[in-house]
Amino acid sequence: MITSVNNELVKETVKLQQKKFRDRENKFLLEGFKCIEEAFNAGIEIEYAFVSDEKKYAFLSDKAILTTEPVLKKVSTTDTAPDAVAVAVKKNYTLPDLKDAKKVVLLENIKDLGNLGTILRTSTAFGADAVVLYGKECADIYNPKCVRSSVGNLWKIPVVYIDKFEEIKIIFDKFERVATLPRAKDYLKTFSAKAPVLVMFGSEADGLSDELINFSTKEVKIEMAPSVESLNLSVSCAVVLYELFL
Repeated sequence: MITSVNNELVKETVKLQQKKFRDRENKFLLEGFKCIEEAFNAGIEIEYAFVSDEKKYAFLSDKAILTTEPVLKKVSTTDTAPDAVAVAVKKNYTLPDLKDAKKVVLLENIKDLGNLGTILRTSTAFGADAVVLYGKECADIYNPKCVRSSVGNLWKIPVVYIDKFEEIKIIFDKFERVATLPRAKDYLKTFSAKAPVLVMFGSEADGLSDELINFSTKEVKIEMAPSVESLNLSVSCAVVLYELFL
């Protein structure tokens, strides 16, 4: 049992709240029962977990460390401490993991962690084979906020970072490439895509870059009331993927 917030393992765990330490150690935080259980069932390697209830987390066996609420509050990134915080090893994907993907979502320079986590969850739900995070400004999928908002779907499909347009061109040269744009002439409901297909979304602040727009083979927009200029990115993604992938 660990009860001191000054314990060395507690201090090492707190460091993982920062990206530079997550990258250096190749580890990340899991907060709360559902997140930890989903990761465990998906085969994610869990090194240890601070828990308030040993029986509830019996599936972790000797990796569960009984602790107190002050310690959980210290290692957690939420306002209210969860009943457990675990440290797990990242599941890293690379370009070869895209080899068999036929339905791919591309997100360019997405920075909002809540949106990113929700889109990863949505992409999994609507049948995407992979997600590509394109651009040097993309958020970290292992940020605790993104991990929480993905609700256990972070490791169910490959998520690959690519920062060179030349690689995008080579990998997706033979794909139907759909740019989602508010100014597109064609509506989503009149278009159907045949796999392999790449569906591209830009950030809410900047939209898609010219290079991706020019790379696209089709531009579409969601039909909506004229009084509404745009939708939240994760909502737009859900509507588009539901129409094109299911």
